[in-house]
Amino acid sequence: MSERRDVIVVGAGMAGLRCAVELRVRGLEPLVLEAADAVGGRVRTDEIDGFLIDRGFQVLLTAYPEARAAFDYAELDLRRFVPGALCRRGDRFTIVADPFRRPLAALVGLLAPAGRPGDIARVLRLRREALQGTLPELFARPETTTAERLNELGFSPAVQQTFLRPFLAGIFLEHELETSSRMLDFVFRMFATGATAVPARGMGALSDQLAARLPAGAIRLGARVAAVKPGAVVLASGERLEARAVVVATTGLLPEVEPRAWRSVTCFSFDAPVAPVHKPILVLDGTRGGPVTNLHVASALAGGVAPPGRALVSASVIGPSGTATEADVRRQLAGWYGAVVTDWRLVQALHIPHALPVVQPHLRAPRLDSGIFACGDHLQGPTLNAALATGRRAATAVVGALAR
Repeated sequence: MSERRDVIVVGAGMAGLRCAVELRVRGLEPLVLEAADAVGGRVRTDEIDGFLIDRGFQVLLTAYPEARAAFDYAELDLRRFVPGALCRRGDRFTIVADPFRRPLAALVGLLAPAGRPGDIARVLRLRREALQGTLPELFARPETTTAERLNELGFSPAVQQTFLRPFLAGIFLEHELETSSRMLDFVFRMFATGATAVPARGMGALSDQLAARLPAGAIRLGARVAAVKPGAVVLASGERLEARAVVVATTGLLPEVEPRAWRSVTCFSFDAPVAPVHKPILVLDGTRGGPVTNLHVASALAGGVAPPGRALVSASVIGPSGTATEADVRRQLAGWYGAVVTDWRLVQALHIPHALPVVQPHLRAPRLDSGIFACGDHLQGPTLNAALATGRRAATAVVGALAR
């Protein structure tokens, strides 16, 4: 019989890695089992033809309290987006300043010709309310959808279409903005109090930093778990591993905590001879004509993600596989940037069916059964902060249970 472990953590994504690191800090020796060939789960960076490409458009909001506790920001060499966005309106782009930290400046570009002066007051009100109270109090507020919240605040159709809806659609990965209004308040607070950044070597650096804090042999790759039992896991190979506790940091193994659905996205990554945008700024489709919701030049943010003399352009299309073809994307972007788009080489078109779990923001207990615990953003809310928080909370629950 194999040696009995302290704790087995199933899944080496953000939640599982944070849990394992916290367990080791508290004197336990975890074994992390990961089905894939590398750590990170949904937060990975792939190297393709000399380009470093994240798995979908992802950013680190530096104000995330759990991220501040979990990561060494200096070591990550963070590269920050320019506050604000370039919004496509008709046949031109409008620069919109950061509405979260510079709300008055932000609305200048949006108020003419179609916006209303009252939109300034509405942004200020949303900002003020988002910053009030503690985070637990924020997530206990009366709840509606994000779309209903924007309408209740009275934002003009022009401001919603040009900036708010495409911007929030890119965050929540859904156009109808059915996401909880609590999530709107939360992300508004995070954008208002911190920067939007990406590590110089891509978002995968977050996973790598956590994994580096575990000893050699603590992570076993290519180990797919077929079943979880109190005090044991069974691998797809038939091997059985025993432990004093098991933490499930992935989906597909515990039906009682499965998300009801997933948001999906396809990321088109292009190799361009010349960058269409030379600033590290987000570009939004303010016409909502699609299929591209947002675009950014990753190499303008961090030059090391592309070979010398090349630009890495990333465009996101929300929805199931087949929502848009490469030709559809090129047609839209040619309308923005002209015939030069035909010179762009497609490096990767990656569809991510399980990009964000569809869950209402809540706080689910990490302990599910005798010896079985769970963590992951599907237990608290679809954010990196939630994934890290649930990993930490699961580690605390495990330590408390084993100490009895």
